Amino acid sequence: MIRAVFLGVCAVVLAGPANAQAVKLSGAEIRALLTGNTALGRWEGTPYRQYFGPDGVTIFAAEGTRPTRGEWRVDDAAEEYQSIWPRDEEWEGWFVMEFGDTYYWVSKATPPTPFQVLEGEQLVAE
Repeated sequence: MIRAVFLGVCAVVLAGPANAQAVKLSGAEIRALLTGNTALGRWEGTPYRQYFGPDGVTIFAAEGTRPTRGEWRVDDAAEEYQSIWPRDEEWEGWFVMEFGDTYYWVSKATPPTPFQVLEGEQLVAE
């Protein structure tokens, strides 16, 4: 199933310019991208910001809601970002893909979700 999702994402992303390629980030690349930085995107249509602390704490702040504190890590063997939230019982994993200047969260359960990375902790829009 993971392979099918991954191949589907590649097909969608590769439909762009002929010379562009989608790249699946390694565990080390995911860690370097996220640690100490903030992701900015839309989740189910709602704008959000998510900070990834170097201590493994993550804070998800969606527009119009209270921020939620969770934990994050990188599974190097699976080459994926993982998170767990207060109401979750298990860690959930996501591949991180890069295409051009945009990154994508990719999971078994959702379509590829684009995001950008802002340097540092930027939970509040400037």
